[in-house]
Amino acid sequence: MDRSEIKVCVLRIEGTNNEDEMYYAFKRLGASPELVHLKDLKDIFDYNCLMIPGGFSAGDYVRAGAIFASRIRAKMANDLHKFIDEGWPVGGICNGFQVLVELGVLPGFKRMDYPDACLFLNNSARFECRPTLLKHENKGKCVFTRNIPKGEIMLVPSAHGEGKLLLPREKEKEYFDRLFENDQVVFRYVDKEGEYAGYPWNPNGSAHNIAGICNEAGNVFGMMPHPERAYFDKNKNGISGMKVFESVLKYIEEK
Repeated sequence: MDRSEIKVCVLRIEGTNNEDEMYYAFKRLGASPELVHLKDLKDIFDYNCLMIPGGFSAGDYVRAGAIFASRIRAKMANDLHKFIDEGWPVGGICNGFQVLVELGVLPGFKRMDYPDACLFLNNSARFECRPTLLKHENKGKCVFTRNIPKGEIMLVPSAHGEGKLLLPREKEKEYFDRLFENDQVVFRYVDKEGEYAGYPWNPNGSAHNIAGICNEAGNVFGMMPHPERAYFDKNKNGISGMKVFESVLKYIEEK
């Protein structure tokens, strides 16, 4: 598929933000993104990629991302699962990550109509807005980062109040083991030496310093920090947030 033919749906509702940054992240790379309100979305299969931006969708009432997820589920649950099963990419940044977890498609160990994890209140019990260092841990499964070398460290800003990945207590060890064994851990917070470290390097207290994960197939991806805000901020090896968007476009071109 030619790059210009790739249609990206940047899905929004009341309270989302960063959709413009996400739109231009794809536009600058030659794709054809569209900003689409959920109520105006006719058919998800009109698009080749679905992206959910950050923000405070529906005011984050009930739980961050829960209402947006519920509205998506009510409108197109079956189509969304079919879209994912056919290998089309679905990504969520910050609030978008929370939405994908609330939909049950991340970590996505099995098909569920309810969440099997959550992104909980930061350990500091406050909104954390700070630069964060992320180490790319994925071995190539995640279609959003397969063009980023493993071990690369990127400076990507975080801005959230609920970013701590929690798994069911009775299945916590089993699920974390599966995430690592399945190559579903994509980004982890590190310090300036590249070592896993606590607060403030890990802004939310997420176990194993996890900042981003994908599903078992690698085509559903969520991360708390904002690569669209680090689009031009290259590290010493020339890697920036732009690589996240470029990676998924290359995957679609080859699909």
